[in-house]
Amino acid sequence: MLDDFMMRATLAGVGVAFAAAPLGCFVVWRRMAYFGDATAHAAILGVALSLALDMSIFPGALAIALVMAVTVTVLAGRGYAMDTLLGVLAHSALAFGLVAVSFLSGVRIDLMAYLFGDILAVSTTDLAVIWGGALLVIGLIAWRWSALLMATLNEDLAYANGLDPRREQLVLTVSLAITVAVAIKVVGVLLIAAMLIIPAAAARSLSRTPEAMALIAAALGAVSAVAGLRAAYIFDTPAGPSIVCVAAILFGCFNLIRWQGMRST
Repeated sequence: MLDDFMMRATLAGVGVAFAAAPLGCFVVWRRMAYFGDATAHAAILGVALSLALDMSIFPGALAIALVMAVTVTVLAGRGYAMDTLLGVLAHSALAFGLVAVSFLSGVRIDLMAYLFGDILAVSTTDLAVIWGGALLVIGLIAWRWSALLMATLNEDLAYANGLDPRREQLVLTVSLAITVAVAIKVVGVLLIAAMLIIPAAAARSLSRTPEAMALIAAALGAVSAVAGLRAAYIFDTPAGPSIVCVAAILFGCFNLIRWQGMRST
């Protein structure tokens, strides 16, 4: 079954969707969209590091994504404006990564594959890494679900219940770095933030509880992956962008239906 490249691609897309869905809900609730985008952009520097050391892309991308996320978390509490800090670090890391890749002689590099994903080239090893990372992220979020919700809702309330919001932020930071690292092969660094935000944003208009929103976001992400791959196969379009396009269409349709319902009442 896994000898079929379309089956591997489908399983990879669904794995990334399951990892991004619950995390994407917290990204939406906490207004961390730019944070996710910045972490994803920085991962290209990790790709260059992995290629330079002749090792798998995953550990290098994970290491740089973690460093980026932790750096932003630390500096944000020391008087730096968050949007300015993210802009500087994200684009600087992306630029340094692209320049570093250009210095790698003797290594055949397809930058488009890292920027926009190359899901059709996913191997069984990549599939194991993607699902391993997805299960780890799901486990982390499930383990800290109540604490994360409370810290997101009200930091003072979290402190009153003996929770440290900074620790919960660290859980999100680590989960985000893992998701970025496993998603590079599927949608690329420029589209990872879209897979985090769009399914979660679409699910927001369909759900009444946080748990329902996370489950619906996972379902929408999986549908986007499967339908996007099918559309890419039929119309000969790039797979990663096609997945994001389907997610965007779903978001538009659900919000249009919601708007029409509100207008009729």
